[in-house]
Amino acid sequence: MTSPSPFRIVALDPADADRWLDPAVHIYVTAMEYPRSTEYHRSPLWRDHIARPGWFAVGAVTRVSAVDALRPAVARLRVDGLTGSEREILVGVAYGYRGARDQWWNQQLRSGLRRTGRTADQIAAFTADYFELTELHVHPMAQGRGVGERLLTALLADRPESKVLLSTPEVPYEENRAWSLYRRLGFGDVLRRFTFIGDPRPFAFLGRPLPLTEQVGPCRDEDRRGPLAR
Repeated sequence: MTSPSPFRIVALDPADADRWLDPAVHIYVTAMEYPRSTEYHRSPLWRDHIARPGWFAVGAVTRVSAVDALRPAVARLRVDGLTGSEREILVGVAYGYRGARDQWWNQQLRSGLRRTGRTADQIAAFTADYFELTELHVHPMAQGRGVGERLLTALLADRPESKVLLSTPEVPYEENRAWSLYRRLGFGDVLRRFTFIGDPRPFAFLGRPLPLTEQVGPCRDEDRRGPLAR
């Protein structure tokens, strides 16, 4: 494949989900190296998330040549006409929504915090006002070019919540692009080595205050024992 043109970050409109949802889920499965069958389970879930309060999504798009547009691996990513340009492909996606107590992820976080000895009042205060960064994925063909950081900063711009929270798989010594990005942008530990129901892998909950432009110090030892303070 020839080198792609520069990437552009665009808002993904719920009304256009029929155009971008399948390519976005394909990016997720490819980036995470999940079985292709995962797409059939994820697509309905992502579509349900669109209806949640505060939902917002951004995508990274790039224009490809007429020849490249016909390649099977690229054709799966095509979103022709989504932004008024033909032969465009989606190479990155990020979305999230306002956290709420009736959401499964919120309940998992609350359960984990209870195990650390946090009181009900402490947990309620911490989980009362946050934006959940639900998904952030970049296709391998576009990784290592700053696309993830551009997606994340665009997604979190002008959010009204006081903080952003996310969960990501634990990796040895935090050595992958996702961890590097989160640490670089000031995300600190909320909860480590948590196991979600139905997934044997350990995960970490991370978070940081909003707005993203607000300067925060590096993660300290005490930060690793509990939720971040605003």
